[in-house]
Amino acid sequence: MNEAGSTVPRRELGRLLRQTREEAGIGLEAAAAELEWSRAKMYRIEAGQTPMRALDVDQMCRLYQAPPDMTEVLVSLARESKSKGWYHAYGDVIPRWFELYVGLESAASRLRTYEHALVPGLLQTPEYAAQVARTRPNVSDDEAAKVVELRIERQRLLTRKRPAAPVLDAIVEEALLHKNVPGMRAQIDKLVQASDAPNVSVRVLPLGGAITHIVVSGGFVILDFPTKGARSAEPTTVYNEGLSGALYLDRTDEVRTYAEVWKALAAQALSVAESRKLMREIKERHRD
Repeated sequence: MNEAGSTVPRRELGRLLRQTREEAGIGLEAAAAELEWSRAKMYRIEAGQTPMRALDVDQMCRLYQAPPDMTEVLVSLARESKSKGWYHAYGDVIPRWFELYVGLESAASRLRTYEHALVPGLLQTPEYAAQVARTRPNVSDDEAAKVVELRIERQRLLTRKRPAAPVLDAIVEEALLHKNVPGMRAQIDKLVQASDAPNVSVRVLPLGGAITHIVVSGGFVILDFPTKGARSAEPTTVYNEGLSGALYLDRTDEVRTYAEVWKALAAQALSVAESRKLMREIKERHRD
């Protein structure tokens, strides 16, 4: 990646610093005065518009009386906010227990997700989520339970009232629905029912399609954010998770590439009604 790397670390840092300050009951102007900064500087920090020194973030954490584990995350994000490009490797810089993606997801106004191997996290049943969690190497029962708990908590955003729930458009490969996973009948039911919501669509990419450039993309999520006036509050971001970490992309050319892949997927996928019919047929073939 070139000099215009991902802005995700500093955007997330700003969001978390604002959240930590508000939880401490400290106003923005009061915090600025205590830190001997201008109000404008505080605004830029919390809006994720400027990289931060780890020393300054540590000072803010002390003022806000942030817990040690959250201080660790915030200081780590400050160090990462100066990097030119960004790849979040689990257990490397940011603590593994911290789910960075969750913050982006909760701030988005629209999520476009394509999955070729797994049901999207926002649409998983607890049983399915537990099966996925247990695929991680050396995961304990407690760790798996925490993954499931987080997954279910994340799903609340699809029905929240304030701020308005995001739109979720999901396209899934038919092949993943045929996998021999315990509880697959209930999982398919959840996918069918989810698409009844006005802000959720689930479409299936049927078997038998031609090999195209789509196959090299892997699963991904395109996150769009609310607008302020005529402009988006944050740049559209692509999230792509792999075995060793997660890639966050928000450069215009990178996002455009994934938007073109999404357009091709949407053209090949069945309609919502056709997808529901196919999913019900596949469900009847499963014998949990």
